Amino acid sequence: MSEQKAELYEYDLSAAHWRKAKESGPEHNCVEITDLPGGGIAVRDSKNLHLEPLRYTATEWSMFRKAMVNGEL
Repeated sequence: MSEQKAELYEYDLSAAHWRKAKESGPEHNCVEITDLPGGGIAVRDSKNLHLEPLRYTATEWSMFRKAMVNGEL
């Protein structure tokens, strides 16, 4: 794991402001994201809050978003 990635996993999320996608349905089963230092993003499953959120660097998140928009995922 890179040092940058390790730092994201050391960041305390206990006071994080999580937000859901505007398109999430009324059942509220979706993912939530919060911002991390350096432009990173943490992602969690709103139905399974006991699971550790995944954390992405700014570059990883940008590549993911680009792949989604381009229909590659």
